[in-house]
Amino acid sequence: SHLETSASSHYRTTQFRHPIRNFLSSQRARDMLARTIPLPGAVNLRDFGGYATRDGRRVRHGLLFRSGLLSRLEPQGRRGFLELDVRLICDLRRHAERDEHPTPFPADAPQRLEIPIDPGNAVDMRAQRERGTLSLQQRVDFMVAINRDLARDHAQDYARMFEALLALDEGGFLVHCSAGKDRTGFACALIHHALGVPAQTVLEDYLLTNEAIDYEGYVLPVLAPRLESGPLPDQETIMSLAGVRPEYLRAAFETIETEFEGVERYIEDAIGLDAGKRERLRERLLD
Repeated sequence: SHLETSASSHYRTTQFRHPIRNFLSSQRARDMLARTIPLPGAVNLRDFGGYATRDGRRVRHGLLFRSGLLSRLEPQGRRGFLELDVRLICDLRRHAERDEHPTPFPADAPQRLEIPIDPGNAVDMRAQRERGTLSLQQRVDFMVAINRDLARDHAQDYARMFEALLALDEGGFLVHCSAGKDRTGFACALIHHALGVPAQTVLEDYLLTNEAIDYEGYVLPVLAPRLESGPLPDQETIMSLAGVRPEYLRAAFETIETEFEGVERYIEDAIGLDAGKRERLRERLLD
């Protein structure tokens, strides 16, 4: 199909340029940055609606949100978050992550769905980092492998997310993890593909993490305790883990292409979103 062809070829041919500001000079890029919701204490909180689909429709604003952890929200930020009218929070963090940084809202207000996702290569990477520092190339290789894991090993987890999104009759949906970039980034890419958003736009939204995440206010303070014994790596090395690159998402979609016969089959067979469910999703989320 057109979607399979455009998705696989697009993710395969797009190259990473550092820093990722090559598309940010345009008005379109400034419009994309406006999706960031600057609540006090928010981490990478964005509305991922508003994008045009290939058939001329548009994803509605104010219904689809993505973010990192919510535990840093200040009182004003919590009040602002509740004003977004998010009715369901889908939390993709591991149990240990949730215990360390609990969500600062009652478990049923908003309603919460916990789907712990911990790719095997993420486990390996944490162990490797405990033993010593990772080179830039090792970090990139781990992130590529992690994104392959997400596509290959966690389709059932993302299927649960789609079931919950389909069951939500009104109000907003938020999907998040700790930084809101890998587990969440793949989730949002799948939702966008299911709604018919073009692959180029899907990738641009994915890369927006590199601008939306607060390097000095969030990334460096989180890293500081781990770096007490050594010098601070350069920003590119840090952002290889704290940010995203096109080759990370590309790895997920190449896995989908080779192991699941393309994104259309993956969404229908592995995720379980048949034509009827997909149309229901589009009716609710598209203008």
